[in-house]
Amino acid sequence: MTGHTYKQFSSELEEIRSGVLRMGGLVEAQAANALEGLRTGNLTLLNQIIEGDQRINLMQKQLDDACNHIVALRQPTATDMRLVMTVIRSVADLERIGDEAKKIAKSAKRLHSAELSFAPRIDLSPSAQAALAMLHSALDAFARADASAAPRIEREDAEVDASFKAIMRQLITYMMEDPRTITSSLELLFNAKAIERIGDHAMNIAEYVVFLAQGEDVRYSKSEEALRSGN
Repeated sequence: MTGHTYKQFSSELEEIRSGVLRMGGLVEAQAANALEGLRTGNLTLLNQIIEGDQRINLMQKQLDDACNHIVALRQPTATDMRLVMTVIRSVADLERIGDEAKKIAKSAKRLHSAELSFAPRIDLSPSAQAALAMLHSALDAFARADASAAPRIEREDAEVDASFKAIMRQLITYMMEDPRTITSSLELLFNAKAIERIGDHAMNIAEYVVFLAQGEDVRYSKSEEALRSGN
């Protein structure tokens, strides 16, 4: 590359890296606001989240286009290609987190409607805060290309998964004891699953950062270990 071309290429790489962080900040805000709307029933906030999902989709498309441009025209080295692949994978998971936030917002509108008067008292806040913390940590790890955060985020993901299972058992008990709670219990279960999925997507991003920093694909390491051990 000429000096000018190399500077332009470096600028393009920095732009896609910064783009992930901008998109991540928006997605993080969407998820946090959706959970706040679920707690308070703020219809204005919930409608803003639903409408804001289009902006997340557009950001993903723009970043995908930028990555395709780099691959087609710049012939990136292996290290630079890892960044491009990490960006493509990460924005896909961020877009899905945005989808989960929109699902929570739509469900919150139904839960806070006048028709659902029999709602079980289930506190989703601990698992919600844990999932949001995972997302923040994963984005911070991406910003610093820090692979060391992945094991901690993996442990937190296991806790969020366990919390979802406990909430599911509680809700099944409510529905069995009082059929009037079935509709609202299903809505709460829907939201608990969305929270659990946010944690899963945050875990995915943390694993992509390991690939970015070390060139190691750890996405299916547990499955591979299980196959080797015969379990």
